[in-house]
Amino acid sequence: MAEKTYREALKEAMTEEMERDESVLLLGEDIGVYGGTHLITDGLLDMFGKKRVIDTPISEAGFTGAAIGMAMMGLRPVVEMMTWNFSFIAADQIIQNAAKVRYFSGGQVQVPLVIRGPNGGGVQLSAQHTHSLESFYGHFPGLKVVAPVTPADVKGMMISSIRDPNPVIFLEAGALYGTRGEVPEGEHTVPFGKARVAREGSDVTLVAYGRQVLLCERAAERLAEDGIEAEVIDLRSIRPLDEETVIESVRKTHRAVSVQEQWRYYGVSSEIAAIIQEKAFDYLDAPVERVSGAEVPAPYARNLELMCFPSEEQVVEVARRVLYQEV
Repeated sequence: MAEKTYREALKEAMTEEMERDESVLLLGEDIGVYGGTHLITDGLLDMFGKKRVIDTPISEAGFTGAAIGMAMMGLRPVVEMMTWNFSFIAADQIIQNAAKVRYFSGGQVQVPLVIRGPNGGGVQLSAQHTHSLESFYGHFPGLKVVAPVTPADVKGMMISSIRDPNPVIFLEAGALYGTRGEVPEGEHTVPFGKARVAREGSDVTLVAYGRQVLLCERAAERLAEDGIEAEVIDLRSIRPLDEETVIESVRKTHRAVSVQEQWRYYGVSSEIAAIIQEKAFDYLDAPVERVSGAEVPAPYARNLELMCFPSEEQVVEVARRVLYQEV
């Protein structure tokens, strides 16, 4: 094990896979000479050359479509979206083609494609570049959607994504690129559809993904000061979704709070709440609660941005509410 940043773990995963498999290549805006807006691909052009690290024009629809064609022909492209809002320009390619080609061909044509980039807020990119798109892409069969939070999971899930025969939407927590954690050396993969119990607890289940997992862990520490033991579930994978780990936790704690950064309506937390109601209703001692972002386009000003997204105080307050404690 070695301590690495989120950014380093991501780069290490892509580097190892490019060394292992010559069919792996990278595409995106400014990922080569410039090293990537977030320096994820810094130095890879020198290591692998311009045929495998391709600086594309500013045309998401164009280079995503090209990557889909490459994948159909047997290559394994990894596409960078500078931020995930730019994928709206390529949504037709992703949803109408990448997600459906294998189905349309009766399984004859695979699309081993990874599309990656920073998702969500926390870095003052305002409404133009602050979107949480997990529920948007998670809605479509044919796509796999993952949102790792620890450097170890970032490396393991990126390797799994590159090796998968299906298109994978890889949602990075841009605000966490500089965070550090232990990462296994050498071969390390993390399977899709398997949540992680980030913290054991017995009183209330906090379900989250992406950077909200760290928020829930901090909230759990505050609750523990008052003798409340919260269990934190890191979903890691949005599609496929590990329902059983969530249900097992709720059967133990009898209370659940689902936390997301995106807007409240039609989000992942709504799906989690519905699954708990369907599969663990008889175990619940309180209604399932949700904590979500404010129903407004993301503001630029830092003080307003902090108010726009979930806080430790909100999670603690809602956790106390499902425990019927005064807040």
